[in-house]
Amino acid sequence: MIDADTAELATLIVDDEPLALERMELICGGIAGLRVVGTARDGAAALVAIADLAPDLVLLDITMPELDGLAVARALTRRDAAPAVVFVTAHENFAVEAFDLDAFDYVLKPVTPERLERAVSRAIARRSTRARGEPQWLSEFWVPYRSELLRIAAADVERIDAERDYVRLHVGGRSYLLLQTVSGLEARLDPGRFIRLHRSTILRRDRITGLRHDGLGVWSAELDDGTMVRIGRTYLSRAKAMAGR
Repeated sequence: MIDADTAELATLIVDDEPLALERMELICGGIAGLRVVGTARDGAAALVAIADLAPDLVLLDITMPELDGLAVARALTRRDAAPAVVFVTAHENFAVEAFDLDAFDYVLKPVTPERLERAVSRAIARRSTRARGEPQWLSEFWVPYRSELLRIAAADVERIDAERDYVRLHVGGRSYLLLQTVSGLEARLDPGRFIRLHRSTILRRDRITGLRHDGLGVWSAELDDGTMVRIGRTYLSRAKAMAGR
C-alpha cells in the first residue's frame, strides 16, 4: 500500500493552447510529489480524462472553446470524490466565480514554478489530511474586495454574521462579504475553533470571555472587546456545554 504522505499526486493538465500545455508539463516535471498522468485540450476531453484517469489534481485553464474551465469545474461539483481543481489562467476576472465553485487555487499566467509548487504543496497536504480521516475544515477564505481578491486565514476571522444569502466576515476591524449561507459555512468550520450561538452569528471561541444571564431564560455571550452577543435559544445548550455546564 502506498503511503498517502509520500505518494505522488496524479495530475491532469487541461489547456487548449499547445505551447501552454507543453510549458505546464515541463514545470510539473520539476515539482516533487507531482506526476502528470494525462493532458486534455478542451473541456469535454477533460471530463472524459477525469473519469478514465481519476486524477488527484486538475490544472485547469478557463478560456477554452465550447465547454470552458468553469463549466468543467461546475460538472465536477456534482461528482463524488472529485479531484482538487487549480485554475491556471491569464484572466483575473473569473476569480470570484472560480472560488464559488470551491476551486483549490487560482494561478495566473505566466505560471512560475514557485507559484505552482505552492499550490501543489497545499493539495498534497489536503490529501494527507483526508487519508488520515481528519475532518477537512476551512483554513482560509478568498473574498472580493474592490477590484481584487483577498486571502484571509480562517484563524483570523473573529465573527461571522449572516446577511441574507451572504455572510459578513469580521477581521481586525474590517469586514468582508462572501456569497455563502451561514449554515453551509458552519458545516465547513472547525467546531473546536468556532461556535454558532445564534441563527445569524458564528463566533471564534477564543473571543468569548463569559456568558451572562439576562433574565427570563435569555443569555448573552460577552466578547473580549466588551461586545454582548445574544445567544439564540436553539444554541443555548451548546453555549453552556462550552462552559462545562
